[in-house]
Amino acid sequence: MTASRTPSLESSCPDPCPRPPPRWTTPPVAVSGPAHLLRVTLLMAGSCLPILGAVLIAPVLPKMQDHFASVPGAKALVPLALTVPALALALLAPFAGVIVDRLGRKRLLIVATLLYAVFGTAPLWLDSLGAIIASRALVGVTEAAIMTCCTTLIGDYYSGRLRVRYLALQTMCASASATVFFVLGGAAGAAGWRMPFWVYAVSLVLAPLMASALPGTASRVTVAERPAGPRRPFPWRQSGGICALTFFGAMVFYTVPVEMSYLLDDLGVANSGVIGLATAVAGAATLGGAIAFARLERAPEPMLPAVLAVCAAGFGVMSLAGNAPLLVVGAVINCVGTGMLLPALLTSAMSRLAFEDRGRGTGLWTAAFFGGEFVCPLVLLAGESAVGSLAGAVGVLGAAALLVAAGLRGVRRRPATSGARPLPDEAA
Repeated sequence: MTASRTPSLESSCPDPCPRPPPRWTTPPVAVSGPAHLLRVTLLMAGSCLPILGAVLIAPVLPKMQDHFASVPGAKALVPLALTVPALALALLAPFAGVIVDRLGRKRLLIVATLLYAVFGTAPLWLDSLGAIIASRALVGVTEAAIMTCCTTLIGDYYSGRLRVRYLALQTMCASASATVFFVLGGAAGAAGWRMPFWVYAVSLVLAPLMASALPGTASRVTVAERPAGPRRPFPWRQSGGICALTFFGAMVFYTVPVEMSYLLDDLGVANSGVIGLATAVAGAATLGGAIAFARLERAPEPMLPAVLAVCAAGFGVMSLAGNAPLLVVGAVINCVGTGMLLPALLTSAMSRLAFEDRGRGTGLWTAAFFGGEFVCPLVLLAGESAVGSLAGAVGVLGAAALLVAAGLRGVRRRPATSGARPLPDEAA
C-alpha cells in the first residue's frame, strides 16, 4: 500500500510554474512631518554639492593664477582646476550608476559625501598645482556618486506628482545655490585664494545626518527571488534617446550662464555690477521656470517640444538684440524655458526606469547632462568662428533647438513610438 503524499506546490502548478516577480521594494516613507522635511532637505543639500564644486573657486582663479605664475603652463592649468570636476563627473557618472545598483544608494552616498570633504579641502595644504588639479578630479569622482545617489533616492522614495515636484525642487535648489556659492567664494576669497576650499568641509556635517535620516532601499535580490529565465536587459534604447536629448538640453541650459557676460561685453557693457545684475535676473527666471513646472499637472514628456520652443525663442531674441535691455529680455525668455527643461528631462528619464535600473539610468543621465555642460562653451566657440559672432552662434543654437522641438512633436504624433511610461498619480 503506497502512502499518500501531499502534492507540492511545484507538482500542482502547470508547466511552467509561475514564479513571483523579484521584490525590488522600497520601504514606505512619510510624505509629511519633520522626518520628511529633513529627508528632502538632505537630498537637496546633497544635490547642491556638485554645484559647489563647479562655481565656488571661480572668483579666486586670478589669485591662484598669480600664486602659480612661475609654474609652466599655469595659464591653462589654473582654469582646469575649476572645470576638471565637471569633466570627471561626466565621465564617471555611468560607472557610479552601476555601483549604485549593485551596492545600494545610501551606503555609497555616505562614503562619497565623506570623501568629498577630504578631496575638496585638500588644496588647503597642497602646494603643487598638479596635485591640486588631481584632488579636484577626485572631487568630480565623488560628485558623480553624490549626484547619482541623490537623484536615484528621490526616484526611490517618491512617485507620480511628488517625484515631479521634488525633481523640480532639485533643479531650483541647484540654480539658486550657484549664485549663493559664487558670492560665498568671492567673500571667502578676499582672505586668500585657499580660503574658499574650507567650505567643502560642510559635507562632514551632511554625512552623519544622511546616515541617520535617510531610509535604506533594497539593493539586490536573492537567488530565490530572482525570476526564471534570462535576465531582463537594461533599456538602452529608451535611456539612450533621453540621454542624447539631455546632452543637447544641457548646452541649451548653460548657454546663458556661461556666455551672458561675453554677449553684454560685445554690446559695450563693461560694468561688472550691471553684468552681475543681468545674470541674476536670468537666474531668477530659471527658478521661475522650475517653479512653474512643479505646479503644472501634466506629464513631462509631452511638454518637451513646447519647452524647447520657448528656449529657442529666447535665443532668437538674444541673437538679434542690439542693446543690453533687449538681450536681457531674450535671456529671461530662454531661462524660463530652461528652468522647465531640466526637470522635464530628468522626470522623463526617471519614468522609464524600474528600481533595479534606476541607479545606472540616473548615472547615464547625469553623464549626459554634465557632458553637455562641458562642451557648451566649445560648441559656441566653434559656432562663433563659423558665423562670425557669438550672438550669431546663439541664434544657430536656437534654430537647432527649434528643429529638435519640431522633431519631438512629430515623433509624438506617431502612436507606434510611444514607449514612455505614463506618469502615475500615486505617491510611493
